[in-house]
Amino acid sequence: MADARITVPASVRRGEPFEVRIIIRHPMETGYRMDDSGKSIPRNVIRTFACRYGDEPVFAARLSSGIAANPYLRFFVTARESGQLTFEWSDDNGVRGSDSTAVTVV
Repeated sequence: MADARITVPASVRRGEPFEVRIIIRHPMETGYRMDDSGKSIPRNVIRTFACRYGDEPVFAARLSSGIAANPYLRFFVTARESGQLTFEWSDDNGVRGSDSTAVTVV
């Protein structure tokens, strides 16, 4: 599926919240548009999104067709220890995507 662009600070202080931003490249088709030949483009939106910090879930969302193409999500996580933030999502077609980034706690 799509790939993502993830932004987190280079390093964060233990116990402090830090901002996580992710943009997922995905068309987010609503099912209401027509192609050039007048045929309906089938609905295909990202339905579920989840983020884990290490093995612990820290953020989850259910998206709908009200979200524009290339959805942008922004949330905060409290820094505990250095590790991985892992992101997973799936769309209406059952296609799953994932990405991850390292978090350095000082």
